[in-house]
Amino acid sequence: MGDEEVLTGGGVNHVVRVGGTVRRPVGPWTPAVHALLEHLAARGFTGAPRCHGVDDAGREVLDFVPGEVPGHPLPEWARADGALAVVGRLLRELHDATLDFPKSPDMSWYFPPQSPAEVVCHGDVATYNCVFRDGRPVAFIDFDTAHPGPRIWDVAYAAYRFVPLGDPRHPDGAPVAEQARRVRLFADAYGLGDGDRGALAETARARLAHLVRHMHERAAAGEAAFAGHIARGDDTLYRADIDHLARHRATLTRALLADPVTG
Repeated sequence: MGDEEVLTGGGVNHVVRVGGTVRRPVGPWTPAVHALLEHLAARGFTGAPRCHGVDDAGREVLDFVPGEVPGHPLPEWARADGALAVVGRLLRELHDATLDFPKSPDMSWYFPPQSPAEVVCHGDVATYNCVFRDGRPVAFIDFDTAHPGPRIWDVAYAAYRFVPLGDPRHPDGAPVAEQARRVRLFADAYGLGDGDRGALAETARARLAHLVRHMHERAAAGEAAFAGHIARGDDTLYRADIDHLARHRATLTRALLADPVTG
């Protein structure tokens, strides 16, 4: 085996690069994730790594996707309107490629399936799980949190991360008017239906509440990474964003449902 290069990221898993592959810890959800990645490959979706089973050390083996994963503070190219629109289209392509994925009730997923199980959600579409090349998003990585669910469950969280839809006082924050403009751009690029547009802000709040609960459950179970996230105040930040979304839900929803401007 070649030299191992430790890859940094969310701090939950120990991930290394070996040549043109990435090696990651497995879990009960790994067979379902591998089945999903194989399905995406068979459907011609190129915005996800290919999987190559498990190595002799018991780690899953995935393609290393070349490019740049932006960190914080986000570079301007990761915040550009063009990048946001491409992410919306890429997420739509991902979801559409899973429409005929056999969602067996016997499959184990990291997160429980959400109803209605319209598609298979990535579960953590964010800048830190998106590979860019020349300022253009080309692939999502880290599918561990994938699970069946409604489109809006994934779309709302992706919008929260990429628009972004958090309190403007946070680093990388944006004024509410800019959030409204960009969330409309994202929804248009995805091709989101009116019903889901009306539910986006509230779904983002529900998704963040789900995240806070999960962090505390995992920390209580003894997982040091999640305890560290809480210690640095991540849950406090998410609760502030939940409140922000409640305060500005009407503004965001009006922007999402407004008739398009024609020239």
